[in-house]
Amino acid sequence: MGQSRRQSSLVKSISKGVSRDPDRFKKTCWGQLVAFFTINGIKLIRYEPKLFNTLRHEAWELNEDDYQASFRPTNGQPPLKAMGDLGYSGSSLPRRFEYSFFEADFLEPYQKHMCEHPDSVLVWITDYILSPYVTMGTLFGLTPGHHIVMENILRGREDDPRRDEWETYDLKPIDYFYPERDLFPESLVSEETISKLADSFNDKLHLTREDHDKFWKAIQTDTQFLKDTNAVDYSLFLVRIPASSSPVALGRQSAWHAGLPSADGKWKYHAVVLDFFWARHKLHAQAMSGVVQTFNVIGRKGPMSITTTADEYRQNFLSMVKGMIVVD
Repeated sequence: MGQSRRQSSLVKSISKGVSRDPDRFKKTCWGQLVAFFTINGIKLIRYEPKLFNTLRHEAWELNEDDYQASFRPTNGQPPLKAMGDLGYSGSSLPRRFEYSFFEADFLEPYQKHMCEHPDSVLVWITDYILSPYVTMGTLFGLTPGHHIVMENILRGREDDPRRDEWETYDLKPIDYFYPERDLFPESLVSEETISKLADSFNDKLHLTREDHDKFWKAIQTDTQFLKDTNAVDYSLFLVRIPASSSPVALGRQSAWHAGLPSADGKWKYHAVVLDFFWARHKLHAQAMSGVVQTFNVIGRKGPMSITTTADEYRQNFLSMVKGMIVVD
């Protein structure tokens, strides 16, 4: 009950933050005092709104009225949902090394990349909301103070008569060492922990030659960009839906965003690359590398995805994607 109330309060804070004009927001001593003792309903404002306006309007051709309307409650229920069902990918950045990398190193290059490559397979990040004040909720880790707003690539599933046939996969290279998977028997690992491990796709993506060539070019360009920013541990989130399903995609109708028909006529595919907030050069990742290397002296396990080099991770990621594809 407490967790549900906290989640509901956070959703309301994010929805209000998206509509709040940051230029009119003024920090005050009284506001700081009131905010400090706040646990759940923290005040949030948009970060770099002009940058995200450019992305939404120029790169992705999103209608601003439709975008704002998507945050308003429907039948008393808030439309925002945490993206916990997207495997590793959440809607908040609770750890400092993640949001500091996103703000200082990643955001401006991301905007440039997405504007120059509008058919990119990287997930659309449409807003970034943060708390302008230090609060007890953020200080003690009870309420994250940094949130990204991403496109919902599962949009339309709840209204689809064949929604039970939708399949989702959060895919990462399987050759890395995961302590939860490789050290402990399944009986000792919680179901929640297992659910956060990368999935396996035991099938193939059936693509025409033209669709394959466009997709492969986009994946290579996107992962080169991620390598240049020193990002690792990202994943390919794949959604496979029945060919007869036709969920509505907002904005630019790029193939993998709108739904790409499979070459064998059985499916439509949606795919995005996401969860690219672990930077190899950040202190936490460097510290983890030392821990893993020390452990490997004894355990002789391979590198972890979060401690490998950006170039090696890219090569393994591309190999994984290439192995999934059949050209019909």
